[in-house]
Amino acid sequence: MDGSNKALNFLRKYMMLIATVLVVIAFYFITGGRTLNPDNIDALISQNAYVFILGTGMLLCILTGGNIDLSVGSVICLAGGVGAIILSFLSKTFPILQWWPVTVLAMLVMGLIVGVWHGFWIAYVKVPPFIATLVGMLAFRGLANIIMQGKDVMVEDQTFLNLFGGGDSCYIPDFFAEVGPELVLGGNTLNKTCVFFVLLFTIAYVLYTFINRVRLIRQGYKVDNLLVVVIKTILIAAVVLWFGYKLSCYRGIPTALIWIGLILGLFAYITTKTTLGRNLYAIGGNEKATRLSGIDTRKVMFSAYALMGVLSGFAAIMVIARGKKAGPTIGDGYEMDAIAACFIGGASAYGGTGSIGGVIIGAALMGIINQGMSIANTPVNYQKVVKGIVLIIAVLFDVIMQMRRKGAKKKGTQVAASQEGGAKA
Repeated sequence: MDGSNKALNFLRKYMMLIATVLVVIAFYFITGGRTLNPDNIDALISQNAYVFILGTGMLLCILTGGNIDLSVGSVICLAGGVGAIILSFLSKTFPILQWWPVTVLAMLVMGLIVGVWHGFWIAYVKVPPFIATLVGMLAFRGLANIIMQGKDVMVEDQTFLNLFGGGDSCYIPDFFAEVGPELVLGGNTLNKTCVFFVLLFTIAYVLYTFINRVRLIRQGYKVDNLLVVVIKTILIAAVVLWFGYKLSCYRGIPTALIWIGLILGLFAYITTKTTLGRNLYAIGGNEKATRLSGIDTRKVMFSAYALMGVLSGFAAIMVIARGKKAGPTIGDGYEMDAIAACFIGGASAYGGTGSIGGVIIGAALMGIINQGMSIANTPVNYQKVVKGIVLIIAVLFDVIMQMRRKGAKKKGTQVAASQEGGAKA
């Protein structure tokens, strides 16, 4: 029984990580190694920044009981259109001033307004999330088209573009370029600033892992075997170093990666270290019991959709910067990428299970599949088929794990009841 449970737990934790590694290896051979070129690694980040950001917000909704937000693509279109129009108008009217902070704030507020709207109907009026956000998907897409009059709105503010991943200088400058000799590895001249920060991050990660393990042991928590922790830490550190090496071979650290890291780090903290995060998991586990324990489940649900709206607004910033324009079709289908990233990354379709780490794996896998098939010149329709198959496999795996866990729990209850009956006899 213990061996079976350990195997199930191992598969639940690492199945998609193993699948990601296998997909990377497969596309490496299919494309003749082109998927791992430094420029393609860089493109993987910038092209899929919205997936990481939207997936983070979608996780909050899914945790509350498998709920989703179908409107995020339309919200990106609306917020992006509003932001592009504001930036264009103010820049032309008052060209001597910097207006990108006003634009960023306006887009975030627009996302928040939409999130509050959805949160009100879902949490307090009890409209099913699927229906409420489906209405939003249709209405906000139409409103965006009305505002933009069905035309593209160009974004030309270079500061805005560089800060959010769309300009020619959207990389962290190499501050150490003139310090010491050039760094050369494998025939490539490395960006010293990128190398420095990647080494710093790797060392910090290793130290945190083992210091946190000691802290948990002192507090009486059960922790993984030391050998398992060492192997996992070495593997993750090796991946980070390799990833950093690839970036340093190109143009260094893209600004998009900085924003992704900040968002993921912030919400990893929120979901694991705050009352709101614990309440999200509690509602997904058992909403009735959570409500009876004194937690305002309506407020928690409202907060999840409000934060989803803000993240949609931020994703809009990244998308219009990347494309250098807002248009009536931007964001089309993005909600499916976000949902897929969550479920592929291990979020449960029933709620209560999922993590930011899983979102990272799911978003990365989706990006790798998209990019690999594009480089391999796979027709678009076949790409959709493959992504659909990957998603159904991920959800099916979750359903099987849920059934196995319920079966094991039921069997354990029956054994305990039988032992108690024997003791009474």
